[in-house]
Amino acid sequence: MLLWKKEEKSLGQIGEDAAAKYLKKKGYKILERNYFNPLGRRLGEIDIVAEKEKEIIFVEVKTRVAKNYSDTLPEENINRSKLHKLNKIAVSYIRNKHLWNYPYHFDAISVLYDEAEKKTQVRHLKNVFI
Repeated sequence: MLLWKKEEKSLGQIGEDAAAKYLKKKGYKILERNYFNPLGRRLGEIDIVAEKEKEIIFVEVKTRVAKNYSDTLPEENINRSKLHKLNKIAVSYIRNKHLWNYPYHFDAISVLYDEAEKKTQVRHLKNVFI
């Protein structure tokens, strides 16, 4: 008899799930999760693509375990190079989905995860890159 062990979620998946739940609660519609260009992953991926009030929002999610964040906050790992890649994949998304008439911007969501309590703390940073 085989017993299947339920796979535990990765820290990144926990953070992205918390971010998606937060966005839905705030009235955002989730269009895509973990979007990458269908022609290849070389541009990277966007964690969440959402829509609110006819605007497309590309969301980068950064997650850390709460006890390990004393030195840096999760969002501090979003640098100029990462934003440049996000812009390229966002343009790819807009082109592939024929959404040229929609305004868009980039947000970041920082998630701190308390392993003992199994709880997340979400911080939403809007318009991190124009």
